[in-house]
Amino acid sequence: MDEIFWIWFSKLTNISNKIKNRLLEEYKTPERIWNLDKKELMKVEGIGEKIADIILNSKNKLNLENELQYIKNNNISIINIEDESYPKLLKQIYDPPICLYIKGDTQILNDFSLAIIGCRQCSNYGSKIAKDIAYSLAKKDINIVSGLARGIDTFAHIGAVNGNGKTIAVVGTGLDIVYPYQNKILEENIVKKGGAIVSEYPLGTKPIKTNFPERNRIISGLSKGVIVVEAKEKSGTLITVDFALEQGRNVYVVPGNINSKNSVGTNELIKEGAKPITKLADILEDFYTLG
Repeated sequence: MDEIFWIWFSKLTNISNKIKNRLLEEYKTPERIWNLDKKELMKVEGIGEKIADIILNSKNKLNLENELQYIKNNNISIINIEDESYPKLLKQIYDPPICLYIKGDTQILNDFSLAIIGCRQCSNYGSKIAKDIAYSLAKKDINIVSGLARGIDTFAHIGAVNGNGKTIAVVGTGLDIVYPYQNKILEENIVKKGGAIVSEYPLGTKPIKTNFPERNRIISGLSKGVIVVEAKEKSGTLITVDFALEQGRNVYVVPGNINSKNSVGTNELIKEGAKPITKLADILEDFYTLG
């Protein structure tokens, strides 16, 4: 029954995590928050009449019970921020997700992982490099985190799967929606290989544009470092890099052709101090003693 209240709490998408965390600090569990009246809710800093009404009008236990049944029928796990199994690295970031919905192995979210990210309209060079790096890291039992988007993300996941490794796809939709749909088989293979599909968004959440920059903080938050393979001058990839730097993660960049628009962002990152990589050892030396 406790899961129903966490599902309800995660579905309050018109309320910031900052306010949700204030409510949790004060009342400890979503069930207690569920039982608050309007007057009690408005005692919490940041909650006015409008937000209190959103909370009170969101209660529909029948819908929540149906949703919980769907989650159980489809082998989806829910980890809330109070769970011991909640990813430790992720919990340390600013604005950690209140809940994570997961298909696949939840335990790998606490294992050593590196993210591989890049532009959607990648070149043949970029796709090959992303696959090769992911494949090689997977062979070293390092999990690969990416966003299941077209382009570099897709090839990073494919490389990890081909290397019989585990990969974590952080998506910007509910787990009942596959986006892009062309990656449906890839998503299934990720889970079969012991990886995971992760979302902070409740079921039914469509691929709204604003979801993807938000989920980028989770990609970097689950990872010890972020590897950038191709990024244009103004790329969503650079948002993930900003999160990574804010979170104290290592940032690695694959140098690119100076005549390619896909390399403008990556080469600029190198000029700004990101570590250029030309071989696997350039990454591994920061985490292991190499013989």
